[in-house]
Parts: sequence; structure tokens; C-alpha cells
Amino acid sequence: MGKNNNVKADVVVIGAGPGGYVAAIRSAQLGKKTVLIEKDDRLGGICLNYGCIPSKAMIYASDFLSRIKNASGMGIKAENVSMDFQQMQRWKDGIIEKLNRGIETLCKGNNVGVLNGTAAFESSSRLRINNENDVSYIDFEKAIIATGSKPIELPNIKFDNETIISSTEALYLKEAPKDLVVIGGGYIGLELGTVYAKLGSRVSVIEMAGQLLPGLDKSVVDVVHKKLEKLGVKIHLSTKADKSENSKIIASSKEKGTFSIEADKILVAVGRYPNTKNLGLEKTKVKLDNQGFINVNESLMTDDKNIYAIGDVSIGPMLAHKASYQGKFVAEIIAGSKERYEDSVVPSVIFTDPEIATVGMSEKDAESNGIKAKVGKFPFSVSSRAMTKSEAEGFVKVIADEKDGRILGVEIVGAEASDLISEASLAIKMKATLEDLSLTIHPHPTLSESLMEAAEATMGKAIHILNPK
Repeated sequence: MGKNNNVKADVVVIGAGPGGYVAAIRSAQLGKKTVLIEKDDRLGGICLNYGCIPSKAMIYASDFLSRIKNASGMGIKAENVSMDFQQMQRWKDGIIEKLNRGIETLCKGNNVGVLNGTAAFESSSRLRINNENDVSYIDFEKAIIATGSKPIELPNIKFDNETIISSTEALYLKEAPKDLVVIGGGYIGLELGTVYAKLGSRVSVIEMAGQLLPGLDKSVVDVVHKKLEKLGVKIHLSTKADKSENSKIIASSKEKGTFSIEADKILVAVGRYPNTKNLGLEKTKVKLDNQGFINVNESLMTDDKNIYAIGDVSIGPMLAHKASYQGKFVAEIIAGSKERYEDSVVPSVIFTDPEIATVGMSEKDAESNGIKAKVGKFPFSVSSRAMTKSEAEGFVKVIADEKDGRILGVEIVGAEASDLISEASLAIKMKATLEDLSLTIHPHPTLSESLMEAAEATMGKAIHILNPK
């Protein structure tokens, strides 16, 4: 698109992440003249460029290295295996480039106009786009805000992008740090901490809560906690990071008092907050809630009838697949083919070692909703497939309604949990019962059988484990 021009559009989308570019493509498919605005010079947002994709590439590479080093039990002897860190980074960057080009091709093929620059509202129907010295304006019928989120900064340990880094810099380091301190025992900190532990860094994790991954079932977290310790990661729970000085973190806890930890890199991963500043929202009717998220109704519409919001800036968990789902939905709503957003079953995956995947209700959720639940578990330690993969940690847990056997939730910690969870999501979406899951024939030997086995255990009909008396 040309410079210094005024553009008219039916739909304008701000932010080309997994929410925004999906919304733009679906909107154009539905016959709307659509413009997508992105301030970065690459499409795909944080997820593709500085988040989900680069981190998964590094998780896979570091895990591969770790497996080779520990494969002697299988009879695989590999001497002097090493990691060329720069080559791994080049491999990872190559994947991102391919995916970037893919999104560009999809936008072009679907007639989505792409504009590079920073957008701000001038009114409820006009946007100003700044790209260095160029300014253009877009007059729109409807706008979709999909500007995502960014890492929260600690006031006493501010990012300098050199020593004190966010997940973005942690994915683009020149070499593996000698001593890495991770502040925050949530999923981002643990995923990246695991990568560097496997690449040979001495890793310490500082978490204020009494367990890692606060909010998750402790029995699930314990499996990952044990594995981290086995990898040599030092875990400091109920601990506060006070400040950083002279390549050290000064931390304090009730138990230990004040102590220091060596750190040539400090990764601050204490959560993310929505990108709603400098958007000119004050020139529209859009309102934020107390946490800074954009208020939306059941149609993902803001308090301004021309403006919608999806993904990390709006309601629900901050997950890429939720953003994409909302992106498709909001395009359909604007085009008039759907009335409101159906809050669907959103699975959540943490790519630790082993992986954790959950969907639907936990036992606690069921309890607080006044539902009497029954629970069954199947451990991977008795799964023939898990043994043949030499990955027998963890379990599948099924939570069902005692009244009618309907599956309410599934929690998996173990190998390939990220792939296994989709069957559970489908089961919950289709309102399946324990009987449905247990009567579905699963191929043998596979990890997916564990879902069937866990359903049987929930019914007290387990074959491969002893049923509780």
C-alpha cells in the first residue's frame, strides 16, 4: 500500500499476531475490504517471532541433546556430543522466516491489505498510522484490536535487555549463560529454564508462591518439579527477588533470610500485561477494566459499537489458540453470520519436561461449582508405550460428573501431553461421558490408550492398574 495516503476499509485489524492475522483473513474471506496493521516488520506477532514457535524449537533441540546424552540405557553410546548454539539459533530463525512468508502469502492470496506502522485511533471510525516519517489514515466501518501483551517489568529489577532480560531476549541469546536466574516459576520461566539447563547452564528459579506453576494441581506440578531438580535446577519457593547487583540476585525468604545467587543472565518472567497504551483509546468509547484489559461483551464488542477486541488484550486466558479462535469468531460476528462469541473449551499446554496439558474443570473448579465429581488416574509408569519411549513419568487424570458420568476435565502430565489433550477437548466439547471414552477403541501400544484407561479407572473398571478398594 502506498505512503501518505488515506485508505477506506470495511474492517481494520490492529496487530498481526495469531488473533489479528486470522481475523483479517477470515474477514476478507467473508467479502469485507480488510486492512491489517502491524508495527513490527514481520507478521505473526509475539507468538511466531518471540514466543511459542522459537521457544518450542529450542525446547525440542535441547531435549534432543539431553536424550542423546542419556541414551546409554537403550544401548546408544554417543561420545562427546555437543551443541553448536549459533547453528541452533540459525535453524530456529529459518523456521520463523518460513512461517512469516507463509502468513504473507496467505494475506496476499486472501486480498488482505497489509500496512506497516503504529496505529492510534483518531476517532471511532478513523485510525492514524505512523511509519517513521510517513503518516496515513484509515477510515473504517469496524476495527478489531488484537495488539497482544508484553512482559511485566519488576520495579526493583528493570529490564536492561543485556543482563536483565525478558523471554524475548532469552530466545535470541548469542550463547547459553553460565548462571541463569529465572524470576517467576510460571510456564514461560520453566520452559526457558529447562532449555538452558539442558544446554549446560546452572539454572535457579525464584518463585514467590509455595509451589511452581501456582494455580495448577500440586500432584501435576510435583512431577515437573522432581524432573527439574534431576536436571540440576535449583528451586527457591516462597522467595522474593529483591534486587540485582554485581552479577548476583539478592533474594529473601522466611526460611533462609537474605541470600544471593550468581547470575550472568536474569530472566524476569512474572507474567504479561495487555498492550493498550498509546492506542488513542481515549478518543473512542472503549473502556478498560481494573487490570488494564479491554472490556468486551458477549460479541467481543467493546463499549464502542464500531470496535472489537480479541486475544491477550481482552477476556480469557492469554493463549495463542484462544486468540485465533476469537479472531475467526469476531470476523463472522462483524459479517453477520454469528451473533455472539461462544466461550469454548480452551486447552492449555505447558512445554516443560514432561509436558503438562489441561482442559476443562479441575477438581477444585467442580467443587466450587457445586458439582460432585469422581476422579480416576492412569500412571504412565505402567504404560507399555511410555516405557518403550523411556518416558514413564506422569499420569492422565479424568474428572467426571458423578451424576451422569459426563467428562468435566482432564489433566495430563507426561510425554506428548500437548498432543493427547485434543481428544479430551473434543470429548468435553461433545459432552462425552466416561463410557463414551472407555468404549472408544484406542490403538495399542500408544500413549493415547492412557485416556481410555483413566476413564475406566474413574468408573472403577480399570484393567491395567488395580482399582482402589
